[in-house]
Amino acid sequence: MSAQAWVPLAVVASSLLPGLVIFLLPEDRRGLRATLNLAGAFAKLGLVGMMLWNIGRFHEYEARMTVLPGLDLVLRADELSLLFMTLSALLWLLTTVYAIGYLEDSPHRSRFFGFFSLCVSATAGIALAGNLFTLFVFYEILTLVTYPLVIHRGTPAALAAGRTYLFYTVPAGALLLLAVAASQVLTGPQDFVGGGYLKPFGADHATALVLLFAALVTGFGVKAALVPLHGWLPQAMVAPAPVSALLHAVAVVKAGAFAIVRVVYEMFGIEFAATLGVLTPLAMVAAVTIIYGSLRALMQDELKKRLAYSTVSQVSYIVLGTALLGPVATTGALVHLVHQGLMKITLFFSAGNYAETLGVHHVSEMDGIGRRMPLTTAAFTVGALGMIGVPPVAGFVSKLYLGAGAAQAGQWWAIGVLAVSSLLNAMYFLPVLHRAWFRPQNGPWPHEDGRGRDAKPMLLVPVLLTALFSVGVGVLAATPWSPLDWAYLIIRREYGGG
Repeated sequence: MSAQAWVPLAVVASSLLPGLVIFLLPEDRRGLRATLNLAGAFAKLGLVGMMLWNIGRFHEYEARMTVLPGLDLVLRADELSLLFMTLSALLWLLTTVYAIGYLEDSPHRSRFFGFFSLCVSATAGIALAGNLFTLFVFYEILTLVTYPLVIHRGTPAALAAGRTYLFYTVPAGALLLLAVAASQVLTGPQDFVGGGYLKPFGADHATALVLLFAALVTGFGVKAALVPLHGWLPQAMVAPAPVSALLHAVAVVKAGAFAIVRVVYEMFGIEFAATLGVLTPLAMVAAVTIIYGSLRALMQDELKKRLAYSTVSQVSYIVLGTALLGPVATTGALVHLVHQGLMKITLFFSAGNYAETLGVHHVSEMDGIGRRMPLTTAAFTVGALGMIGVPPVAGFVSKLYLGAGAAQAGQWWAIGVLAVSSLLNAMYFLPVLHRAWFRPQNGPWPHEDGRGRDAKPMLLVPVLLTALFSVGVGVLAATPWSPLDWAYLIIRREYGGG
């Protein structure tokens, strides 16, 4: 196996191997456990950085292993995979630091960090998957290794959330298995390719391909939390804050959206998908999800549930942009894959800081919290304003391109959806900011940790960095190597220069 073939394997192994060792560590080996976690995270980020640099110089990274005749596991780095992989690697490092601080006095830390590492390994496999079979294998591994994180606390509420998670994801996995088998029978072994590979089969199998598209989007739509497949996500908020951050910004939800992007652009191809008539229904499902998620967020007093329904809405921006025909909408979808992750992890880190430092879990308890925890609340403010679409935070760039893409495609109704969603975003975030900064404290906090004016450093530094990144990628959107610039590379491959 060539040196370049080893690199994608090393990206997956950089979290897999430390995770397997961590399972064996006694609970009191805090230093070694933290060292293994951080070493794996830094190694992954370094390997991804090397691939980014060399992909720009037209190097290729691919590892291929034959499982059965006609079934290959393929790990390959391309522009699209590295967009998602870079986000995952960066946020895993920050979430690792955060989780070490958050769980320092909790039981079952070795179990938690073991599954935590396996979760990131599965996400790396999804990002680098070079064909549908590989994507399916790692997607199902992600389901299995995420479940113990959801139920980590072992409370009745956590166990109930775990059952709900499996109720949604196991049937989705079965549907995906049927879709993979049908695809294999219909087309034989095929790798993902820019522009899609299914068009030659459309003349004789149009109906079968429409059904295949529906099965794939339904299966992947569970983790992407498309309505009505979203019910597991708000229930999973009983998990610790680092798990919530992992689910929403790094791994599960983002993996579902990324898989739908792969299906549309690299299995069907955007133009062939439009010819089959499957993009309009997908766009309508995304639009319903965007509005529904925003409305449900508006009704939530529990902060993490408000953020969870916000994720239901915001991730579907990616799906909506994917379903709109045109390079500008594609750009908006791809860049929002990164921007939403940065902003949402900032919000969940902040919510975790409030819970850990003051015992605050509900919006109604947040009066005056900005004066008690000014840095955490400043970061939360950045994330909230970005979700609304206020410049110069990253969310403004995403919404600008999505709106312009909808206009380019002649889909004016989609602009209306984005406008209504932004209004609803403001309605469920601005009252939180008003409470935090402008209302006086209403009684004592549920508990005080006695550590000073804000969260402890290992919880505070990650949230400040993600807030800084959320602003930075908005301010520097037009610079080389920004997420927006990288999205341009991807659409040139898909649209031939768009």
